[in-house]
Amino acid sequence: MAATPVTSGASGAGRVLPVRQSLLAMIGLCFLSMIVAVDQTVVGTALPTVAAELNGFDYYAWVATSYLLTCVITVPIFGRLGDYYGRKPFVIASVVVFIGSSILSGLTESMLQLVFTRGLQGIGGGMLIGTAFACVPDMFPDSHVRLRWQMMLSASFGVANGFGPTLGGILTQHFGWRSIFFMTLPLGLASLYFLWRYLPHIRQMKGENVRLDWRGALLLALGLISLQFFVQFLPEEGASLNMVLLGCVTALLFTLLVYWEKRCAHPLLPLDMFRNKSLAALFCLSLFVGFIMFALLYYIPLLLQGGFGRNPQQVGLLITPMVVCITLGSVSNARIVVRLSRPNHMLYAGYALLVLACLGMVSLSPDTSFWLMLIYMIMAGLGLGFVMPNLTVFAQETAGRALLGISTAMLQSVRMIGGMLGTAIVGTLVGHYYTSGLAAMVPERQGAPWFGVLGDPQVLVNQHVQSEFIGTLQRLGLYGETFIEYARVALVDAVHMGLASVLLIALVGLFWVHRLPPIHLSRAADTTVRQEHTTRD
Repeated sequence: MAATPVTSGASGAGRVLPVRQSLLAMIGLCFLSMIVAVDQTVVGTALPTVAAELNGFDYYAWVATSYLLTCVITVPIFGRLGDYYGRKPFVIASVVVFIGSSILSGLTESMLQLVFTRGLQGIGGGMLIGTAFACVPDMFPDSHVRLRWQMMLSASFGVANGFGPTLGGILTQHFGWRSIFFMTLPLGLASLYFLWRYLPHIRQMKGENVRLDWRGALLLALGLISLQFFVQFLPEEGASLNMVLLGCVTALLFTLLVYWEKRCAHPLLPLDMFRNKSLAALFCLSLFVGFIMFALLYYIPLLLQGGFGRNPQQVGLLITPMVVCITLGSVSNARIVVRLSRPNHMLYAGYALLVLACLGMVSLSPDTSFWLMLIYMIMAGLGLGFVMPNLTVFAQETAGRALLGISTAMLQSVRMIGGMLGTAIVGTLVGHYYTSGLAAMVPERQGAPWFGVLGDPQVLVNQHVQSEFIGTLQRLGLYGETFIEYARVALVDAVHMGLASVLLIALVGLFWVHRLPPIHLSRAADTTVRQEHTTRD
């Protein structure tokens, strides 16, 4: 492929490309944004039904964390590779891997297989997140211009969020859950067309013999995997010898990672980023918002479907306002933040809304009115919409051109780590409090023969299992509906305990915003773009 130099001023108005090519390239990125939105919202909405049909509630959290884990590992790797070799080849590859693994997920026959295919999908997601979204500042160096063009991404994200949960619920209810994994196929093919033809091949760094820090990547992967197992099994195992050893191994791996990165010529994770007060604060805020967002996306559907007895279509309709308002918040934010003398105030507003939303969700009950639920969902969506785009723009503004790709990738990676921890911690709390709460409500002398069936939340979601359970108890002279109601109450209380941890993290995030130094958004005239390292197809 031929490459010609790109000059930032050739196209004017803070762009490095003509308007037409910028627009068509952004359309391709918009389709990618829709793929991410559909995957994040639809899978969470359908997951209770998937777990029930595959008899695998033990792996409920693992379906989420396997995706997030592999995504976290690959985001910084491909973010750095994109800096070195240009992002376009990796963006194209990410689409192919993502839609291929989506098809495999739709063909799985067990929850364990789904865990593995979602892990493969996380590799594609990591490639996509680590490279695709860093293409935007490549094409639009001026942060004010970039915010206006990013409204296209926000709008496409909102469109996908708008139809995603509802369509996913309809497909799950009428055509089976497997159909949801094929929703990304047309979006992926459309994105491939536009990205292949119009996305420029831009390199931010020049180097003849640049090598990726594979030792750092390996240490990062092993450290995150051990951390995941530690968080997942600590509540069950307690302070056992195995858990103490696993904790020591986790700490040792991260210590070795820091030691190696300090001495590596081309580190995967430049530690200078963490010495920057602004970037360090932004990484922490991204960790918190990831914890909140993924915990809500995966466990609010479980609360609504398993705890309140709503069907997948109703769950999709209730989740839709939250995910749509993420986009509305992002679009509103793009118009507001550039007019503020202190853009940090938008982060205060976002986290305050998240605190109020989580406080309301902790108090949800089957008797809560639809409109009150709607208000909580809207507040959560607006809060996320005010926080997430600003974290990305602020990090890109603070990091500088040399660290643009890795800082953007690291911000997304840290958010995934937050999501991984959030789904694991909330899932552990839900499992523990559901079992203990059910044991307290169902006397052992009555519940012991079939407590195993009642102790699996699939009895609340899978109508076939529920009917068999009620029939079994009727033959024993017991009223099965009462025990189903006990289980629903236990599940609602358990999810409330999990959401209480989300509320705590939202409060920590609100106070943490104070640690972020004032951010000032620059204009193109204030930004020096290094032209000699920038090429395009």
